[in-house]
Amino acid sequence: MKKIICIAFCLFTLNAVDAKPLVDDSTIQRTETSLTDTAVVKKAEPFAFGDFTWVQGNNRQKSALLAGKYFTGGITLDCNYNYAFNKPIDHTNSGSTATFRSNEFNISYIEVGGEINEPESGARGKLMLQFGSRATGIPRNDNTPLRGQFDLYNALRYVTDAYAGIHLNKMHGINIDFGLFKSYVGLLSYNNFENWNYQPSFTSDNTPWFFTGARAQLFPSEKLKIELWLINGWQTYAMFNEMPGVGYQIQWRPNENTSILSSSYVGHDTPNTPDRLRFHTDNSAVIKYIDKPASNGVSKAAFSFTADAGFESGGGVVAFNGDSITPAQNFLSLMLYNRFWFGQQQHWAWTFGGGTINNPGRYLALLPAGNGVVTQNPGDTFKGWDVSTGVQFMPNEYMTFGVEYVSRHTNIPYFSGPGGVTSPNGWNAPIGEPAGYVADLVKNEERIIFSTIFRF
Repeated sequence: MKKIICIAFCLFTLNAVDAKPLVDDSTIQRTETSLTDTAVVKKAEPFAFGDFTWVQGNNRQKSALLAGKYFTGGITLDCNYNYAFNKPIDHTNSGSTATFRSNEFNISYIEVGGEINEPESGARGKLMLQFGSRATGIPRNDNTPLRGQFDLYNALRYVTDAYAGIHLNKMHGINIDFGLFKSYVGLLSYNNFENWNYQPSFTSDNTPWFFTGARAQLFPSEKLKIELWLINGWQTYAMFNEMPGVGYQIQWRPNENTSILSSSYVGHDTPNTPDRLRFHTDNSAVIKYIDKPASNGVSKAAFSFTADAGFESGGGVVAFNGDSITPAQNFLSLMLYNRFWFGQQQHWAWTFGGGTINNPGRYLALLPAGNGVVTQNPGDTFKGWDVSTGVQFMPNEYMTFGVEYVSRHTNIPYFSGPGGVTSPNGWNAPIGEPAGYVADLVKNEERIIFSTIFRF
């Protein structure tokens, strides 16, 4: 099977020739939109027929401040103050991929780098480096660096995009890239500057933020993208077992008011259990239903709806209808958000929504700190729901200021309680005293997130 997949991918690459101008993978979901996609707008370019800067998970910037002929740079600085009503004594936040520290100012995300486009040869590439708490928080559930030698955590955790490839002038464009690239599963973008809300719901929090491997992007028309993946695994730097993961995404934008996204993934991602198969499907619709640019009230309104489902089978578990001997492991989550923009300049916006999750086996649940107090054994239950509401002020294309209230709830103790999750002062001596410490986890949390994001 492994040989068949690799041979098919190589044949596809060899048959796609005649490299010409770049068609960028801009305006895709759950990844940064290229800053160069508005620099030169051609009729044949994918998704160039309309303005999709309003879409959840897309860059709202219409111009690139650091754009050049062959290189376009990008810088993001994302800071937050995450006030937790539980007031954990160690200032550690659990179960989130957006906030990791509580009740203090935190530099969550610094991204710097750029992309190279050479139209004549079709050469393309991108390198974006990341720093801040997300650089250590995002890859924390990936245990593949523990397999074999070399420290992949420190080697790769400071990279968000690192790929090189080629554009081919077939159909409306074909891109073939190899390296590390952002995931599109779960709708929201890795860069919070592109999202309507700051704290993702469970659907996005528990699905991948990055992939390592190869992808081929095909644009049969200016309204359709088909993407194929051959990757190491589900948000992994390396490979757990002996088979790569495979997947696809289809994105369709029939008009300027609609964006439809569907992705699926299959892989063997359980450590030391090569017989266990994982399947996941992610589906989103983003619809704009009000567009009145001249209005001084609500000048634009849109909603996003996402539904994810999946399962694991084999290696001692079944997908559904399990029992105490062979438990069921599956995943079902939903999230819905609605956003209003106000005034002709649309400097202000209000978003509200939330979601729900049911994940028997907890195979996708983010594990909080606490020496294994939250397990991922077959048969373990995990259910949760969340709601949030927030206001953003966007004085220009380069700044976003936000305040957001978040309320999250689970059926098991999961969130950081007043006693913290790492001992009163942390893991490490001489300040921390983790020996014999038991994490204080609770079923409910309420937070207010103050955020400032600058992107150039």
